[in-house]
Amino acid sequence: MTALYIDADACPVREEAFRVAARLQVHTHVVSNGARGILLPESPLIHRVIVTEGADVADDWIAERITAQDVCVTQDIPLAARCLEKGARALNAKGHRWTTENIGNALAGRAVAEHLRSTGARTGGPAGMTQQDRSRFLSELDTLLRAAMRPEPPRMRVPPGGF
Repeated sequence: MTALYIDADACPVREEAFRVAARLQVHTHVVSNGARGILLPESPLIHRVIVTEGADVADDWIAERITAQDVCVTQDIPLAARCLEKGARALNAKGHRWTTENIGNALAGRAVAEHLRSTGARTGGPAGMTQQDRSRFLSELDTLLRAAMRPEPPRMRVPPGGF
């Protein structure tokens, strides 16, 4: 059964994710450290998960549970990479799909930016959310969840020695 995992502490599109998940009847895990009071809609499909405070605790919780049938919404590139390693789908808040083809460059770029910041360089932050970003997110999340919900086609097994 497909589930949606939301890395919720810094997620600007929680409400949009809730709407898509409700329409598709997908169980949603909203994972945070509880530092913020995140309001959730009343729904048996939405599960609040509060983890202890600490670096990557929410990421670890998600990465330990996500499966190839699931989708994760996260701004965290290393968490997206961990989800992809498990065969899951990952999406950022602006509707950018993380894939095995683009995650390596994203991780490298993150490492470079981190190094620059450690030397005192100002790297700036991400551009603000636009209505176009929100629209792209809604469309991509719908697409990813629907793809995750489709049963995998049976794989043909080749017997040892061929046919």
